[in-house]
Order: sequence, then structure tokens, then C-alpha cells
Amino acid sequence: MTRTTQHDRTTPPTDVRPQRGVAATAFAALRRHRGTLTAATVRVVGLSGLAGLLLTSATFALAWPVFTHMRNEQIRYHQLEDPYLHDPTGLVRVALCALPLFLLLLGTGSAAVQGVCSRAVAAGTDTPAEEVRPRTGGFARLRGVFAVYALRGLIVWPLPLLVGAASHALTGYQVDTPEPLERGLLPYTLVAASPAAAVLVAVVLRLALALAPAAATEGLAPRAALRRSWSLTWTRAGGARVLALALPLAALTAGVLRLVVELALPLRPLVRSLLEGATGNFFAGYYAGILAPVLVGILVTAALTLPLTCTAFAALHDRLRSSRTPPRRPGDTTTATATATATATATATATA
Repeated sequence: MTRTTQHDRTTPPTDVRPQRGVAATAFAALRRHRGTLTAATVRVVGLSGLAGLLLTSATFALAWPVFTHMRNEQIRYHQLEDPYLHDPTGLVRVALCALPLFLLLLGTGSAAVQGVCSRAVAAGTDTPAEEVRPRTGGFARLRGVFAVYALRGLIVWPLPLLVGAASHALTGYQVDTPEPLERGLLPYTLVAASPAAAVLVAVVLRLALALAPAAATEGLAPRAALRRSWSLTWTRAGGARVLALALPLAALTAGVLRLVVELALPLRPLVRSLLEGATGNFFAGYYAGILAPVLVGILVTAALTLPLTCTAFAALHDRLRSSRTPPRRPGDTTTATATATATATATATATA
């Protein structure tokens, strides 16, 4: 009996489109889903601005005894006809106590925008804009992305802060305290240069973990998202791509922040005069006037650059992940099915 064997002659599909670049993918997602991204950004930035205003007001209320002490000391020194230089140490302590709440607010807003931008990149340009909105599990994913921000901050920033504090204690100008290290010697030079080295290490760690929020939007646990970002960055092309994307985005963010703060400087005398006239405390109005342009600059910069940054890093994460584990093409399933059918037919023919 002649045995016949059928061979799979299915050819791979020829209509597979080449992958776009990271910039093209990011701008295509921003253009296709601009309505959803704009609405989400305005909502997040608006709510964050209101929460930040309430938090700043609460911080000023807690620091009011410090402002009152400054005003009383100014009056006393004026009566003595002596110049008064106020000590801002008490305000710095209050600000440091309120800093975790501001970081919590910043992380929550960034996590919300990152989730929307990552869904826009995953949806692509052929998906309706309504598909970008999460159906289920939105709060859980937001919590996961925020946990990534918090864990990444705990990994990156304690080192430069601790090294900077130690260097200041050993080499800084201490009142009525002899310097532990003598100037001009090698130990003094090494300790004085250690904060710069620590900042460099922190920047490298920050770049290596830059893709973690985008990975967390896929449902990964925080540590798994950080590990994925680390593994994708330390590849032949991953580190260069992350650096090439992070540098212009950082320059853009810094430039927009500087420009907006400069444009908002007329708010400084206005806020200072309003608060001083309402409370009679010059120092409260003075510090409120200093903070007003900065807060406006942060909010406007976040509204303008945060969607672009989150979308770009989501596109880069998708590209690096796809290059490591290429997705199955539409023709792969057909080819596998045809191969299995041909194998089964050949086996049945040979048995007969």
C-alpha cells in the first residue's frame, strides 16, 4: 500500500505591518485618544490642585504659631531698633512633616494618568476611544501603580538623602562645633564628593525602574513590575532607549516648569498683599507669595507634560516587552491548526 503524507504548505501572512517607533506610537495614541486623555488629565490635575490647596492651607494653619512668633520678634526688634533676621527652622520642620502628604497626592495623580495612558497605548489606533476607559478593577490597578511609585521612591531616594546628611555632618559648617574632618585631606575630599556619587547612583536606579509603572498597569505586583523594568532596561538596547527617552522628557519638563513659574511670578505680590491684609502677618503672606507661582507651575507642567511622559514610557515598555517575547501573529494560529490537521491525516493514512 502506498503511504501518502500531506505536507503543510501554508505560507506565513504577508500583510504583517512593521512596528512603529516609540515616538510614533506615543503620538498616535495621544492623537487617537486625545479626548479621553485630556478629560482624564484635566480631572486628575483639577482634583489634585484642590487637594493641594487644602493641604497647603492646613500646613499654614499648623505653622501659624511660627508665623506669630516671627511677627512678635519683628515687633520687639523694631522697638529695640535692631535688625531682625528670622529663623525658618520651624517652618522647615512643618514642611517636612507635610511632605509625605504632598508626595502621596503627587503619586496618586501620576498613577491615575499612567493608567489611562497605558490603556491608550495598549488599545492602539484601531480601538474606539471608549475602550480606553476601564471596565473593572480600576481601583485595584491604581493602587498597584501607586504602590510601584512608593516602592520605587523608597529604593531610589534614601541613599542620596542619607549620604547628604552624613556628608553635611562631617564637612558642613557647624555652629560652635569643630569640624570632624580636616579640610584639604583626602578623607574630607571623598566625603564632600560622596553626595554627588550618591545622586548619580540614584539617577541610574531611577532610570532602570522607569518602566515599572507602565508594567504595573498590566496587573503585575509591585515587585514584579520593578523586576520587569530592571530586566528590560539592562539589555543591549533597553538602557540606551530609556536614556534617549528620559533625557528629552526631563529637559522638556524642567523647561516648561521654569517658564510657567516665571510667567506666574506676578501672583507673588498679589497673594502676599491679600494674605497680609487679611491676617496682618507679613511672614505668612511672604511665604504664601513664594509658594503660589511654584504650585501653579507644578500643576500646569503636570497637565502639559505628564500625559506625554506616561504615554511615551508605556509605548517604550510595550516595545521592549514585545521585542523580548514577540507576540503571536494572526497567521500563527491558522498555521498551527493546519499542521495539526495534516499530522492527524497522515497518521490515519499510515495506519490504514
